[in-house]
Amino acid sequence: MNEFRLPLGDGAEAVIDVLTDALAGFFAVVRAVFAGFYDLVDLVLSTPPFWAVIIAVAALAWFAKGWKLAVGTVLGFLVIVGVDQWDNAMDTLALVLVSSAIAVAISIPLGVLAARNDVASRVIRPVLDFMQTMPAFVYLIPALILFRVGVVPGIVATIVFAMAPGVRLTELGIRGVDREVVEAGHAFGSSPWRILRQIQLPLAMPSIMAGINQVIMLSLSMVVIAGMVGAGGLGGDVVQSLTRIDVGLGFEAGLSVVILAIVLDRITGGLGGRARPRTGSRARRSKPATTDAASEPAAAAPAPSEPATTDAASEPATAAPEPAAPARA
Repeated sequence: MNEFRLPLGDGAEAVIDVLTDALAGFFAVVRAVFAGFYDLVDLVLSTPPFWAVIIAVAALAWFAKGWKLAVGTVLGFLVIVGVDQWDNAMDTLALVLVSSAIAVAISIPLGVLAARNDVASRVIRPVLDFMQTMPAFVYLIPALILFRVGVVPGIVATIVFAMAPGVRLTELGIRGVDREVVEAGHAFGSSPWRILRQIQLPLAMPSIMAGINQVIMLSLSMVVIAGMVGAGGLGGDVVQSLTRIDVGLGFEAGLSVVILAIVLDRITGGLGGRARPRTGSRARRSKPATTDAASEPAAAAPAPSEPATTDAASEPATAAPEPAAPARA
């Protein structure tokens, strides 16, 4: 029984060796690009004083969902400053933003393709199932070989792990658009690109925003795993606390991750709510005159002619002249 063995691992190792030898220059360019994006975003977040970043994120939270979320954002970020995790939190936020942006840029076009092509949908779905069910640690092994130790392997592993919900929910949103609306666009002579841009994508925007929200949440869930390959940030402190059995450091870093997750989740959820089409309110605003006219027919319509005859019949003495009195002899 032990003699039978499928050489799947040997095949995967051979593929990685071929990719390393044949596409070394390509992977070096990808590594430089990803590292450049990360350094730029990290510079933007880390250079200003902490209070300036807090005000900017609080303003975004106010715009997305109101003053309560803005106040909660300020308090949560002040907790991160209070436990001396601000720099690590900004490093982690930069990694999450870069990974999420690249994952969204890949997943939305794939979702559109899957929604408009059944063959592509049947091919993409099992690949997404494989990407979601494969343990995230497995992605780190080829990422380390191809991109070396640092923040880039964490970004690549995060992209692969987090992009599946974006593809699925984009496809679901576009397929859920009412067919009559799409057929009306075809009837008016609109091109398929214009129908996609002006009809399907706006109506599917709530579902797409939900997919972006899930991409960000899954990216945050990869923070600790990325910290194991030298990505740093809060994940690096969590790994360090695990090796040292340092409960305090682990709790502070984990609490900071939770605060970032809550803030990003509420902001993206609020932006998704603002992206919903408001066709119902527009329809109500466009029909006030007809509604009022229909609700008050007596005031709008002229009085019928029957009540006049009825009133004349009910008062014959006043309507008709009195007969002449007979002459006396």
